[in-house]
Amino acid sequence: MATLCAQNKQLLYDFYEIPQSLMLNPGVKTPYKWHSGVPLLPAFSFQAGSSGITVSDLFANDGIDFTTKFRNQVVNGLNKNDEFGGSGQIELFNIGFRSTNQPRDYYSFGIYGEGFISQFWPEDLAVLAFEGNADNLNRRFSLNHIATQGEAINVFHFGINRKLNNKWTVGARAKLYSSVFEFKSANNDGYFVTTRGENNILRNTLVADVTMRTSGVQEIIDIIEEDTGTTKVDLASLLLRRSFFGGNLGIGFDIGFTHSFGRNSFFTASLLDVGFIYHTNAIKNYTLQGAASNEGVEIVLPEDLANFNTEIWQELVDDFEAQVPFDTNEDSYITLRPISLNASFRYNFGGPGPKTKNCGCGTSVVSRTENLDYVNAVGGQLFVINRVRGPQAALTGFYQRRLGNTLAFKTTYTVDKYSFSNIGLGLNLQAGPVNFYLLGDNLLGYANIPNSHYASLQFGFNIISWNGN
Repeated sequence: MATLCAQNKQLLYDFYEIPQSLMLNPGVKTPYKWHSGVPLLPAFSFQAGSSGITVSDLFANDGIDFTTKFRNQVVNGLNKNDEFGGSGQIELFNIGFRSTNQPRDYYSFGIYGEGFISQFWPEDLAVLAFEGNADNLNRRFSLNHIATQGEAINVFHFGINRKLNNKWTVGARAKLYSSVFEFKSANNDGYFVTTRGENNILRNTLVADVTMRTSGVQEIIDIIEEDTGTTKVDLASLLLRRSFFGGNLGIGFDIGFTHSFGRNSFFTASLLDVGFIYHTNAIKNYTLQGAASNEGVEIVLPEDLANFNTEIWQELVDDFEAQVPFDTNEDSYITLRPISLNASFRYNFGGPGPKTKNCGCGTSVVSRTENLDYVNAVGGQLFVINRVRGPQAALTGFYQRRLGNTLAFKTTYTVDKYSFSNIGLGLNLQAGPVNFYLLGDNLLGYANIPNSHYASLQFGFNIISWNGN
């Protein structure tokens, strides 16, 4: 599987005919005897978004010059909570099988690599760079607006899914993380302010407590900067080594469940990536800590940016560096995984439902036809993920329809920080043992991609042996 996304996969969540739904809830229903991703035809998905601006906002041919649009849409239009981000995932393999001795247990394991980047708009610093300090005297430009995080890791996982009875299915998944690289800057503090000085026109003051932690990044930069004939080979070798236990290691787990209320109502929930990574090698951290004021050099932004190479700039930089040292270190550190929560309620109607009487006492595994418990279904889903500036949430309403044992589809409407008009559609096709699915999110945005805040597409192949076969 490959992905670039904000990590909300509402079309795939609880779409349990697709085995990859186990990665979103280890306690989802499992109506299969075994499954395997098709070699050389892995699942693929793509998602990306920006919360505050689109490409069309800046580059539309509307007669407004770019500088005016940049000032209105970016500098004055965005705030510190607006985000540009995405994430990626590539699945090396994913296999699952039902225990012969304990048929209520379904095991799954595999390896996947994933990464994400989350960049928040530095509102105050953008205003300082665009408008300057001359017309913003006494305004404190906050360094707290600096917030970014990114990473690439390889994940080795093993999970167990157990049907306790006809009301409860639970699951858990253990994970071992091998970090390829990471960078993070968050919870910064400080400000830059310009005031009237006593001995000169302007007095510049910097108070800073800023940290950027990185691991694995400098090794990649060093190889790229060498620019030798073996750069590509060296880079591939480094990434491969750090992906398979040559980087920094961590552990984590997922948990989840499905609970039925009567014949047609189901509640599901999962908590994913509860864990951490301990960074001990290839570390390079950057710090800017201290306070300084300079009244002997007059700098007016942004006009003096054109004179960046003059001695006046170097004098200012030297003065500030002496009082606010910019340092590096190799101190080890721990990062928590971006925990995410899924929860959903589903109501089935218009069909016979499961044939097994829901007494809450059985543990038998029924056939595929009996285990696909809906013809029509409606419901809602909540998704929450922890990011640099705190939790981000999305709320989804959905409708599912199954046409025999061959075709099923799911349509969704999602509200989140990226869009209030996100309509998605997912199709799942079963042709004998071959499973194919296609999931597209924010379909209205495909009519005009440059004017869209969000895009998403997923598809994949599996080989499935169903229960009772």
